[in-house]
Amino acid sequence: MSLFLGLPQWSHPAWPGQLLGQGAKPAEHLADYAKVFNTVEGNTTFYALPTPETVLRWSEAVPDTFRFAFKFPQTISHQSDLVSVDKQVSDFIALLAPLHAKLGLLKLQLPARFGPAGLPRLTEFFNRLPQDFAYALEVRHPDFFAKGDAERALNRMLMEKGINRIMLDSRPLFSVPATTAAMIDAQGKKPQLPVHLLATAHAPVVRLIGLPDPAANHPFLPGWLPHWRQWLADGKDLYLFIHTADNAQAPALARQIVQLLGQEMAPWPGEIDSARQGVLMF
Repeated sequence: MSLFLGLPQWSHPAWPGQLLGQGAKPAEHLADYAKVFNTVEGNTTFYALPTPETVLRWSEAVPDTFRFAFKFPQTISHQSDLVSVDKQVSDFIALLAPLHAKLGLLKLQLPARFGPAGLPRLTEFFNRLPQDFAYALEVRHPDFFAKGDAERALNRMLMEKGINRIMLDSRPLFSVPATTAAMIDAQGKKPQLPVHLLATAHAPVVRLIGLPDPAANHPFLPGWLPHWRQWLADGKDLYLFIHTADNAQAPALARQIVQLLGQEMAPWPGEIDSARQGVLMF
């Protein structure tokens, strides 16, 4: 069993001097990030494909134990609606070849309009994927959260095929009124859906969208902790991706979650820099 803990990105303007080294160059941020976290959500591939040279640099920046969780491009999931995308999928996976040994998951995020009528198309999409990788699916159509026939059919298909259903918890984000630009932006972009709690395959994936104040998220964690511990005890690979409104505070929330799980986190590069200067960040 392994706990893979990460954030939705490996660089943020607020992180140098904390998670990242104070003087680190942007090209060095991934290496600094990977000294602390062992996975990351590769959302960048949803919007645009990297160059082969960039993929190679990513691979060289992280240790062999690190796992990327890249998202299928939106040209596949949103613009093409999974129709006639074999070549796009093949090209995408081929582009990531230098990272294949470090791919924890390939994630498919479907738009809210993709509902139960698309299940046959989704099933065929998974049937045609290479079997060498682990996959995770995030759905957003309300019928897949209604505990009815549509959700049961989706979950049954995912369990049969060994696909991990991504569990999104945005309750903290929507638990208070939005009073800052970051909160207004986050509440406008993130989905507000019922919490789904079911490990459909070997690598359960949880995306927690938290509040900027890390401690304010603690009331939402007790319901999760027993499941996280049980999945780890069952030998599953648990992926936890921790967000906050603008992600400036995401590293601090991740650290608190690690402490609640009774595990340890490596020192942050920025903290080491500060300690050398006689100043501790925490």
